[in-house]
Amino acid sequence: MSVRFAGYASVFDRVDRGGDVVRSGAFAASLQAGRAVPLLWQHRPGASIGVIEALVEDARGLRVVARVTHPAAAQLVARGALTGLSFGYRVRAARGENPRELTALDLAEVSLVAAPMQPLARVIQVVKE
Repeated sequence: MSVRFAGYASVFDRVDRGGDVVRSGAFAASLQAGRAVPLLWQHRPGASIGVIEALVEDARGLRVVARVTHPAAAQLVARGALTGLSFGYRVRAARGENPRELTALDLAEVSLVAAPMQPLARVIQVVKE
């Protein structure tokens, strides 16, 4: 069983639980570099659970379309039991504090997670295949 989903790994202009806010354009240079970005389980290195098919910044945030091929993870996503999304990154530019505004980030990975740092970062559509 595999499942395709679309959702947002980051939502712009909303403060997360860690006191950070990602600004529009923060991923632009990283996405332009065209590096492969893995789809992980809970940010665990080497715990690839599928393939990212598309990553784009739109007006809302960092939109991801991916295919989950790991059987257990695919079942959880298909049932709506796993809807959190998150991303791993390195900060290239930021300003301020409380909140810290993240203006340039190197995207390292996207993860399906149980409890995302940004509560609005979620799977929004699922297609079972």
